Parts: sequence; structure tokens; C-alpha cells
Amino acid sequence: MRRNVSLEEISDGRLYDLNDMVKADCGNCAGCSACCQGMGDSILLDPLDVYRLTLCLDRSFESLLSDCLELGVVDGIVLPHLKMTDKEERCVFLNEEGRCSIHPHRPGICRLFPLGRYYENSSFRYFLQTGECRNTNRTKVKVSKWIDTPQIRGNQKFIADWHYFLKDMEDKVQEAAARGDDLAKNLNLYLLNTFFVTPYEREASFYGQVAGRMSRAKQEICNLTEDIH
Repeated sequence: MRRNVSLEEISDGRLYDLNDMVKADCGNCAGCSACCQGMGDSILLDPLDVYRLTLCLDRSFESLLSDCLELGVVDGIVLPHLKMTDKEERCVFLNEEGRCSIHPHRPGICRLFPLGRYYENSSFRYFLQTGECRNTNRTKVKVSKWIDTPQIRGNQKFIADWHYFLKDMEDKVQEAAARGDDLAKNLNLYLLNTFFVTPYEREASFYGQVAGRMSRAKQEICNLTEDIH
């Protein structure tokens, strides 16, 4: 999701790497679940997020769409996001005690908060969002510890690859939409099926599998859209 703001408007003006210390630790968020409510359709999910949910809940992506996830259009691309419920727009996974019921398997956006990602040069660094978290007594924590993700270097590469892959696909979908036929819709269906509907093998490396799917998708979509120009 593209944000039309400057880094200076929303951060402390610094960029952080995995080994840097950042004032992000919210003390286990005791008594607070503000960031799990009223988020609308902004908690976007990538293929790893959905893969984790299918494993921990032992459900298919299609099944999750019935009550936990929804689809929305982001910069022309159809992507899944967490569902919010009730008039308070509570995250569907927020329990009665105001705690995350899937915390070990929570999406990447949730792991980051209140950090964000700043993308440049085919990679990214982290920044601290200064106006998002209500906790004013945050303490310093190493970025890698805060994100709490296994195989974090492989995870970083996947996140960057997925981000720039989506940017390329946005351009393809926009070009297809300009033609006025069904190509844009078909491209979105192809992406949804390739990266979210089709299951990943549990015994094989997720990162290897998704990298292979991105490589094949680039070629196949180029073949589908080669007559646009």
C-alpha cells in the first residue's frame, strides 16, 4: 500500500537495521489493544502471512475467507487482509481479554508495529512510526528481537522481493485495465490463485517455493501481456 507522506512526517527521521536498537517495546502491550481495532482493511497479508495462518489454524485459504479474511483492491491488485468485526472494528483474532489469539503466527505488519518499512534500492530498512502507538513509555529493543521472525534474513529477502514484484504487477494490471477488456481481472485471478489459493508444501522451504512462483509468474504474465505494447 503506497503512502503519500514524507518520512519526516511520520517517523523520528532515522532508518534502522536488524541489529539497531529502537524505542519500540510496548511492555507486552499490557491492557492495550488499540492497534488491533479500527484498522479497516489496512492489515494486508502477504503469502507468508497466509501460509502461517493455514498452518496454525489447519484451514485452507478459501476457508479463512469465510470468516477471518477479506479481499480488497490495493493499487489495482486484489490482496487479502484481516477482517475487522463489530462496531468497534476489532480484529477477528482479538480475544475477549483483548489479546491476540494467534500471536506466534501473527502477520508481518503486526510483528513490525510500531515500526514500518522504507523501501529503496531493491531492499528496505525500518523506521519508527511516531504517531501510531498509544504507549508513551516504550523502551529500546533490538529490531530483530522485536520482529521475532525465524530465518529473518530469508524473511527480509522475501519481503523485499514480494514488494518489488507487486510493484511490477501493479504496472501490468494498470496497463491491462487501460485496454478495457478482461485481462486485468484475469491477471488478478492468476496472482490470487498462484500465491494464496494454491497450497505450499509443508515439507519444503516456503521461501524457495514462493521465489519459484514469483519467477514463473513474471514470465507467464509477460507472455500474457506482451501484446499490450
